[in-house]
Amino acid sequence: MLSSSMLRRICLVPTVRSSRPAWIATCRSMSTKPESSQENKKPAQFQLKTPKGTRDYNEKEMAIRQSLFNTITRIFERHGGVTIDTPVFEMRDILSGKYGEDSKLIYDLADQGGDACSLRYDLTVPFARYLAMQGKKDAQQMKRYQIAKVYRRDQPIMTKGRLREFYQCDFDIAGTFDPLIPDAEVLKVLCDTLDAVQVPFSIKLNHRKILDGLFEVCGVPTDKIRTISSAVDKLDKLPWEDVKREMTAEKGLDPSVADRIGSYIQRFQNQPTHDLLIQLEQDAALMSHAGASQGLADLKLLFEFLEIYQVKDRVKLDLSLARGLDYYTGIIYEAVTDKSEGVGSIAAGGRYDDLVGMFSGTNKTGKPKTIPCVGVSIGVERLFSILMSRQKNEIKSSKTQVYVISVGDGLLKERMQLVRELWDAGIQASFMQKNKPKLERQWVACEKEQIPFAVIIGQDELEKGQVRIKDMRSKNESQGGGSLLSRQDMISKLKQKIKESSSF
Repeated sequence: MLSSSMLRRICLVPTVRSSRPAWIATCRSMSTKPESSQENKKPAQFQLKTPKGTRDYNEKEMAIRQSLFNTITRIFERHGGVTIDTPVFEMRDILSGKYGEDSKLIYDLADQGGDACSLRYDLTVPFARYLAMQGKKDAQQMKRYQIAKVYRRDQPIMTKGRLREFYQCDFDIAGTFDPLIPDAEVLKVLCDTLDAVQVPFSIKLNHRKILDGLFEVCGVPTDKIRTISSAVDKLDKLPWEDVKREMTAEKGLDPSVADRIGSYIQRFQNQPTHDLLIQLEQDAALMSHAGASQGLADLKLLFEFLEIYQVKDRVKLDLSLARGLDYYTGIIYEAVTDKSEGVGSIAAGGRYDDLVGMFSGTNKTGKPKTIPCVGVSIGVERLFSILMSRQKNEIKSSKTQVYVISVGDGLLKERMQLVRELWDAGIQASFMQKNKPKLERQWVACEKEQIPFAVIIGQDELEKGQVRIKDMRSKNESQGGGSLLSRQDMISKLKQKIKESSSF
């Protein structure tokens, strides 16, 4: 029934020509909301995903990653490395101008009314800033390693370990030493690390002074050397004609100069390192350049040291290696996998003697307060993608060594007491956190987590002060429900079994 107020409103509506009373049309218009295109559209469904170039890692993947980190850390510390940590973002001025054409890949943070900041692009520039803040006296000599995330606005290829958020593992030697001794050790560290993770690799090596000398001898203007270096660095991915087109059409290099560069690089391509060193030494034009001559002397000494470390055969001189980053000043190198692995570069580095001086100011004579440095950065994500692609067996994510199982009544408190004894003894142990778990479910949980040993208790064992220990990896059915032994001997027996199992 219509209210009096509604009837008064209806009376004010003008009469319309219709076979139906006017008030019916009016009431219908009042009772329905006007339709709009926005209301008809279904709301877009929110899609749960990680940002482009990032990903989650499940517990089994993290087990492999953690093992990889532990292996790398062990190698770094074997060589006397100590670790530091730096902020995940830096002052924008610290990062700007250090990465050449790759500077466009830096993530700038939104201005919050304070310092202009950016996410770190690598761990090298923050380390140089750290050294400058410590002062030359405190950072006189240092072997440093750091394992941390970095960020780049690159085009990701997830299957090949190219991400926008990823870990780098850096090892650097800072300080004034005799020439090339630290460089040789860093290359030894790199070889030891890649051998330890069983990745087939080779190392391409060049010298920035030889490369710069080659460009100057060919006629490259000084202000174009860095940008031309960046183009030459693409020769491992692009044919010479494409690289030449970039140098001439995009970067304005005289075509005749580009041809001279191509002649040098192609003439020395795919040559054994020993032969290449001889040919470079016999090139009068190149040896007339003081920097190139010094670079060649450095290489000859470096290869002598690498032979002592027994890694000389893993390193090959490659004049097309340029490393586009602006801060390199001497030896540069890059580790690559076999083509069958499909990920390409897995580590890179070099000498950067002037980078610290960009932040530390000048001394009394007006010269930069430099701290010579050399280092390598290992790409964990690419190593991880290789290891995952090889993984055939089920990955063990849990580090639990012993699983406590009860037979018969739940024996919850007794299981808790037993697992506490194992924890106190330094043994990684677990149990099913149920009051009365079924025996079968306990066995299934132990097998699923690939826990190597089970300790079994029942009412009889408790009354006699005994336990049973079962080796879950053994296929020998004769052990049945496990070996019976005194509760007092449980800890020592388990430790012995765990030690024996870890030696395989």
